[in-house]
Amino acid sequence: MKFVVAAYGSRGDVEPCLAVGRELLRRGHDVRMLVPPNLLGFVESAGLAAVAYGPDSQQVTGFRSHFAKIENPINKVLEATEHITQVWTEKGTTLTELAHEADMIVAGLTEQGLAANVAEYHGIPSAAVHYYPMGILELGWLDWRITKAAENAQRRALGLPEATGPSTRMVERGSLEIQAYDELCLPGVAAQWADQGARRPFVGTLTLELPTDADEEVLSWIAAGTPPIYFGFGSMKVTMPTDTIAMISAACAQLGERALIESGSNDFTDIPHADHVKFVDTVGQAAVFPACRAIVHHGGAGTTAASLRAGIPTLILFAVWLDQPIWAAAVERLKVGSARRFSETTQESLVADLSLILASQYLSRAREVAAQMSKPAESLASAADLLEDAARQGRPG
Repeated sequence: MKFVVAAYGSRGDVEPCLAVGRELLRRGHDVRMLVPPNLLGFVESAGLAAVAYGPDSQQVTGFRSHFAKIENPINKVLEATEHITQVWTEKGTTLTELAHEADMIVAGLTEQGLAANVAEYHGIPSAAVHYYPMGILELGWLDWRITKAAENAQRRALGLPEATGPSTRMVERGSLEIQAYDELCLPGVAAQWADQGARRPFVGTLTLELPTDADEEVLSWIAAGTPPIYFGFGSMKVTMPTDTIAMISAACAQLGERALIESGSNDFTDIPHADHVKFVDTVGQAAVFPACRAIVHHGGAGTTAASLRAGIPTLILFAVWLDQPIWAAAVERLKVGSARRFSETTQESLVADLSLILASQYLSRAREVAAQMSKPAESLASAADLLEDAARQGRPG
């Protein structure tokens, strides 16, 4: 079968779709991915064919910042609508061409509305991969106003009738929505969807678990001393990097701990640091997290799952953005760690939060939860099985 997989955003947004796409390829299917131009190399390094899709995803942050500074709300709506409609049109053209003669379109979280329209045009099924429950977020009238205009422009171009509601509600169209996170983390959502298990199945986090070139050297550094506290920022840009590193260094020194700091999308090269602090560009989370005392991160879905699967206490320092507060609340509810807004974090609060999660009861609880988490290989197998079955059945409903 031929699967076309559309994913957009940062690496964390793309990896769940890439992971299941690679599993489908391993099973002998024809898989083609559409991803932002800046992530083509990442996808191709995993062994999948990829096509550039939309603008560089790093530009999205710049547009959001500009958008937020517009003072006139009418201008805000008009400018955002025009921009998003243009992007949807470009993406839609690429996806429509690539999906010709495909058996199914698989969409990442942000692409499911666009993909559903193209699938309707081609008369093929579509499915979505959610790494958090989209419906839990209330994005407001402004978001719907903007996306509605973009979606209807796309549907008109395809010769389809205007949408009567958000196409992101794929379950209303009978489409498969794979929940790529553990039911254990959000039991309230699972209970709410108790009668929708076949359409919204929970499979656990989908990840490649890729090693990095730095892993061996990092593990050697860890083995040479006490297990460190890991600090990572994912795709989040740190606005005051020198002050942040100084805060982390001082807090760990006060506690007598070592710090392993993954820079991610930040550049910490020229920032001075003490001997108990080590910088690394990136690490393989599956390899390194189990060797750490605690995991401190921004609250991304993939990193949260990696820390839970590793059985290591977690501190989430989140920004108020999309799913980060959701995972922060989940970590606290599971009693495997704590959470705080990154903007409200000080050296004193960091020392207090780390002292809390380094207590023995948090390690014991983290190990209990790890034993209940889905296993990566099983999650991938379940997701691929579901997509194969849905594709064979053709258009649902």
